Amino acid sequence: MDQAISPEESNKRIVVDGRVFLPSLSALAALLVNVLVPNSPLFTFKPMPYFTITLAIVIAVTLVLALASLFLPRLRQKMAYKSWFIAVFLLLLNLLNICTSKLMLLQPIYFPNPDRILKVFVTDYTFLLKCLGYSLRLLATGYIFGVLAGMTTGILVGWSKRWSYWVNPLIKIVGPIPSTAWVPIALVCFPTSFAASVFLIALAVWFPATVLTSSGISNVQNSFFEVSSTLGANAVQKVFRVAVPAAMPSIFIGIFNGTCASFITLMTAEMMGVKYGIGWYINWQKDMLSYPNVYAGLIVIALTFSIIITLLFKLRDYMLVWQKGVIKW
Repeated sequence: MDQAISPEESNKRIVVDGRVFLPSLSALAALLVNVLVPNSPLFTFKPMPYFTITLAIVIAVTLVLALASLFLPRLRQKMAYKSWFIAVFLLLLNLLNICTSKLMLLQPIYFPNPDRILKVFVTDYTFLLKCLGYSLRLLATGYIFGVLAGMTTGILVGWSKRWSYWVNPLIKIVGPIPSTAWVPIALVCFPTSFAASVFLIALAVWFPATVLTSSGISNVQNSFFEVSSTLGANAVQKVFRVAVPAAMPSIFIGIFNGTCASFITLMTAEMMGVKYGIGWYINWQKDMLSYPNVYAGLIVIALTFSIIITLLFKLRDYMLVWQKGVIKW
């Protein structure tokens, strides 16, 4: 008779899941096409090794992770889950390379091949980092003011009928107007373009944060306040110990909506007149018809904003851990 295998022993067994090798195979196919297929005679740009080096690094990293996943069940699950997405993304890069440098199906001025885009990160990375630093400083300043103002206004409106009477009409009138529509007034009212941009970003965050915070506090069950009154809570404790924690799911939705609005306003503000910043960089390179730099700036924006959103989701999951098992995560 076969002996039963304990869970600890089963975790140490080598388990092969073919999906974990898909990213490596897709990157290998892209590398072979890039190396073996000649460029179009119409492609007059100087050949560069950046795409080849990047694909070689991707193959090495994904292959190491795939081999390690044979012994690590949790890594194997993550690799198998994300393998199709990574493989298709590399396939799209391969198709872009074919349509640009190999077949010249796209106008090379407006649609550069991967090598020309990657070259920007190698030769212009210091200036990109400088512009990113300016953008993050501007975004953080406006975002913090917007969240604080939005939560303060939302708590007052959601808790007090007197505040709601006076402030709610203002929210309904001013809030729906896009923050970018206030650009002419902001430039006149503030002494610098930086201060005007901070105001526009804060305004973009303020409206959704206010509406969702006030809605969340207004919808807190009355029984919670009755229990807190029985336990001797005063008005301040009811707000910050009962109302605000119970409204946190709604507050986070408002913050997420305000985050997306702040990204749009940031790009508009930087293209409007702020010196430096990723939005300013993209607009500057577009005027110079330097589209590889434009795409590099867009990639920096996508990665940066994706990281910010991911960190906000991590913060939400940490603060609302009590929701796990109560709602569908």
